[in-house]
Amino acid sequence: MEDFLRPEKKRGVNKVFLVGILVGILALGAAIGVLLMRPSMEEQTSAILAESLREGSPGFDELNKDIIISTGENTVQSPTGLGTISMFINGRIRNKGTKTITALEVNVAVVTQFNVVLKERRILVVPVQQTSLGPDQTIPITLTLDGFTREDDRANIRWKVTAIKSAD
Repeated sequence: MEDFLRPEKKRGVNKVFLVGILVGILALGAAIGVLLMRPSMEEQTSAILAESLREGSPGFDELNKDIIISTGENTVQSPTGLGTISMFINGRIRNKGTKTITALEVNVAVVTQFNVVLKERRILVVPVQQTSLGPDQTIPITLTLDGFTREDDRANIRWKVTAIKSAD
């Protein structure tokens, strides 16, 4: 009965708990700050391709003639739940030249039988998939193009080198 008559002690806020919450909020804020300071993918891609050769640049044709791109046999067309069709395109990129390629951007387009482009996508192959493409090396490439309809005439896949840079 004595326990019943004793006044109840007021419990204060646990200071260790408050310090833990404060440290957690500061750590989360620091992590978000670090992530926001990183450059975007577009900025990173443009920095990689800054000194690369583009179509019409001197030396582009010389490097481009040594790049052979072929479409793989495993290209698949698959319907999606939204009623559209996705294409999973496989290919191989080979460097038959004597220079090491340090940056390579390729444009992939699905065209009709009248060479009208239905969908296209640019992809940075080197250094994203592999750090470099040496002489007589081959890189397999896989990408997805979405948003085709059943009526689209998906007759052919066209590959084109849009930017290239060599180490030599």
